[in-house]
Amino acid sequence: MDATYNKEGRGPLNPGRRMVLAGLLSVSAAALIPWALAEPVANAEEGAFLAVSAVLVGRQALDPDLAQRLYKALVAQDAAFPAHVRTLLALINAQGLKSAGMQAALDAAQSPVAALPRQIASAWYLGIVGTGEAAVCVAYEEALNAAVVADVLVPPSYSYGAYGSWARKPI
Repeated sequence: MDATYNKEGRGPLNPGRRMVLAGLLSVSAAALIPWALAEPVANAEEGAFLAVSAVLVGRQALDPDLAQRLYKALVAQDAAFPAHVRTLLALINAQGLKSAGMQAALDAAQSPVAALPRQIASAWYLGIVGTGEAAVCVAYEEALNAAVVADVLVPPSYSYGAYGSWARKPI
């Protein structure tokens, strides 16, 4: 059989058509790859915090303004926080830690940064940094616990009805 015909012998091969099909296939496959969105950061410490945060909360893009506010609040609570974040990021990169097993691995190794993933995830999801008297509310509606369910629920506020509607007695 001549090389210019397909396997079934029903006509000549069309290299242009094959290139178009291959191109469409590669474009559709590339659309499935989760690309991380680059966010501007003020310095390397904030960049490390954003990278660790993305791994912990499972989001490719995080609000840079909220990230900066959380970072500043976390540093205000612990001056060694930037160094701990860099240490955690180095562990994540060296050991290939994923968010699912990270806490168990750090606890088992009795790592000095074992408390850090809980602290960072709590800050992102609750919008609160610190505990007890030292707790600071950094975010409410922008916190991830509200963002995750935003398509269905609205964070509770004062009243969903008109002004004073909550004051009416039930019938």
